[in-house]
Amino acid sequence: MSTEQLAVASVATKANVYFDGKCVSHSITLADGTKKSVGVILPASLTFKTGAPEVMECVGGSCEYKLAGSTEWKKSGAGEKFSVPGNSSFEIRTAEGYHYICHFG
Repeated sequence: MSTEQLAVASVATKANVYFDGKCVSHSITLADGTKKSVGVILPASLTFKTGAPEVMECVGGSCEYKLAGSTEWKKSGAGEKFSVPGNSSFEIRTAEGYHYICHFG
């Protein structure tokens, strides 16, 4: 089951826009200090680099992803998650809007 709401959060009103608008997100901080971002990736094939470990949670649409060092593309759809190590990267491709929550740390 995917997360539909995040309670008691501070939301940055300025969007994070990446890859010429193909990925748009908003940074949020929960009451306990936990940081996340909520956004959408429009149809594209993109590569993201990570600082901290991340968990990508799909709340709508679907994607295929490939972690650094892997040759295998895996699918992720609504209600599913995948983990990315810190100081790494992942490729993601989608033919539809991929709506996500990125959980940091």
